[in-house]
Amino acid sequence: MRFASLGSGSEGNALIVEARSGSTTTRVLLDCGFSAKELERRLARLDCKIEQLDAILITHEHSDHIGGALTVARKWSVPLYMSWGTARSVGADEADIDLRVLWGDESVAIRDLELHPYTVPHDAREPLQFAFSDGVHRLGVLTDVGMSTPHITAILSGCEGLVLECNHDAAMLAASRYPQSLKARISGNHGHLSNDAAASILASLDRSRLQHVVAAHLSQQNNRPDLARSALAAVLDTIADDVMAASQEDGFAWLALS
Repeated sequence: MRFASLGSGSEGNALIVEARSGSTTTRVLLDCGFSAKELERRLARLDCKIEQLDAILITHEHSDHIGGALTVARKWSVPLYMSWGTARSVGADEADIDLRVLWGDESVAIRDLELHPYTVPHDAREPLQFAFSDGVHRLGVLTDVGMSTPHITAILSGCEGLVLECNHDAAMLAASRYPQSLKARISGNHGHLSNDAAASILASLDRSRLQHVVAAHLSQQNNRPDLARSALAAVLDTIADDVMAASQEDGFAWLALS
């Protein structure tokens, strides 16, 4: 199994996960916060095309995660998976698309990939995050969440790959020009993870099988990649250069789980 990001941040998010079995390949896209044209351009960097996608999964209804999803699903007849709350909030339940409704903690098989949606605290109608398995390896993804829960720890423990939100540095956010109400929303229990909060989640996990950790969904105004990498590296007892940070423009290239 391997995974790559097409871009990560407040201007658009998309992560591709791929599993291979013999001559068959399964590819799913987690979130689609880019226009169809931009999605095509970013997929091409990874030698992929929209028509090769077996499904698009949506975490929640915020535009940086669902921006082009309905258009892509309709134009290319790609099945679109999301919670019922997310579907209702964006009108997907009435759109001319192949909508598949997900329920928290009910696993779904898409060809050679098993996806496990799980519930998280975030300021959206019915947000989900995801873990993926090809039967051998497991990838956990956690972005757009305000705080840790025992359920999150249980889901992400034992993963070989982890994409973990490091949205903001607490001091940078506090000193920013954002209105106090926005600062409170971002740092609240239904907002986004700070570097320190992400590090605390990482520290709570069983990391015995962990191969790749990627800091994701970094704020361009209230964080820096070096700060996010350093916070996670401290938990891993390694140097910051050993931790990746996904960027808004480039995401990150393919990472394989072996």
